[in-house]
Amino acid sequence: MQFGIMSVSDITRDPVSGVTPSEAERIDAIVKIAVHAEEVGLDVFAIGEHHNPPFVSSSPTTLLAHIGALTERLVLTTSTTLVTTNDPVRLAEEYAMLQHLVKGRMDLMLGRGNTAPVYPWFGQDIRQGLPLALENYNLLHRLWREDVVDWEGQFRTPLQGFTSTPRPLDDVPPFVWHGSIRTPEIAEQAAYYGNGYFANNIFWPKEHYQRLIRFYRQRFEHYGHGTQKQAIVGLGGQAFLAKNSQDAHDRFRPYFNEAPVYGHGPTMEDFEEMTPLSVGSPQEVIDKTLTFRDAFGDYQRQLFLVDHAGLPLKTVLEQLDLLGEHVVPVLRAELAARRDPEAAEAPTHAALVTAKYGDAEPRQPRPNANRGDNVTGGSPYQDSETAVAAYPSL
Repeated sequence: MQFGIMSVSDITRDPVSGVTPSEAERIDAIVKIAVHAEEVGLDVFAIGEHHNPPFVSSSPTTLLAHIGALTERLVLTTSTTLVTTNDPVRLAEEYAMLQHLVKGRMDLMLGRGNTAPVYPWFGQDIRQGLPLALENYNLLHRLWREDVVDWEGQFRTPLQGFTSTPRPLDDVPPFVWHGSIRTPEIAEQAAYYGNGYFANNIFWPKEHYQRLIRFYRQRFEHYGHGTQKQAIVGLGGQAFLAKNSQDAHDRFRPYFNEAPVYGHGPTMEDFEEMTPLSVGSPQEVIDKTLTFRDAFGDYQRQLFLVDHAGLPLKTVLEQLDLLGEHVVPVLRAELAARRDPEAAEAPTHAALVTAKYGDAEPRQPRPNANRGDNVTGGSPYQDSETAVAAYPSL
């Protein structure tokens, strides 16, 4: 089981101090938050992708590569990567490069994005969002698994004899989660490929996510990737902690009331009752989070949103301290004790390499200098051992 935090990179006015951070201050804070997540014992840091104010994370791979250089153990991922407005060729190359730079401790979560103006900024039509997402991922999936790709689709120019570089680390593609708030089509896509399914699990009652996750598990089994219990599920969640419940509510209330995403609507207490939002003592957050397993079954990744709504950096770092010291260790033990033996483990690069190669050495793709570029239609790569024998200088 992996525990971590996810950030949407919003720049929001602090309703208590009245201060709105600059873009530079927010970017610096995100890096500090990620580094501290590793320091307190969390497993995962996820950053969203946005191309419109008030969000600042428009280049997740750049940000994650920098964080990767400052950390040693933290798994780096996205929440989400826009598979609709990004060219799948660029996604294949940028995330493979990130995978190399951080030695495999990364994966990514793909999503459509729901901000209508963003689509035309990148030459796309939001009305085509679903078929665009399905087509683009089909191409991305192939680019990471085939040295040479011939491809033709509806939304971009064809590819003939194309090779995405660099090839994935150890010739094992990054693990992919498909993130969704509403639609079963994305759950179907995740199940079809045997990928992970990440339910946002923030703004809606649990019954909404139960339907989506149940559907994904059924289709995962239908496509022959394993039993429903072996499906790979991730969950989001929101938490604000203090030593006792009253302090937590008093401190978080002004941020909740002014937050663009859920303020000016139901009261905080009503929102807690209706959604996975946890505001309270460490034990209350533990108890609420344990209900996720009861509602959705065993799952592999839990990410908390803790740095939103204008919360100052000092407060966010305190939240991480409370999570790392008082919450996550208990959740690890409790969820491990309740875990069904049939449930899958959290995906890692090392596990994926072992699943593909067993005890054998992983393939290390090397360009075949004898063939030059891929003008002949053959693969520009050959296995490591053959390449070394033919070209010792490699």
